[in-house]
Amino acid sequence: MTSITVDQDTQAKLDKVDQAVELRDETGRLLGYFAPAVDPSDYADVDTGVSEEELDRRSKAGGGRTLREILADLERRQ
Repeated sequence: MTSITVDQDTQAKLDKVDQAVELRDETGRLLGYFAPAVDPSDYADVDTGVSEEELDRRSKAGGGRTLREILADLERRQ
């Protein structure tokens, strides 16, 4: 991914953003979209309701379907 460095004024505006926004030039032309970076610590205390042991068990159990199988099933449903 290409990186663009913004000036301090633009950074100050983007620092206030708490959700995805459109970026437009002075004429109103859409330049693109900006989504602020997520701070993982915001979710550190979230309880998923699934223990680490259960996640390990599910991972080792295998099973499930391949992407190809899922896509074929979706095609049949149309």
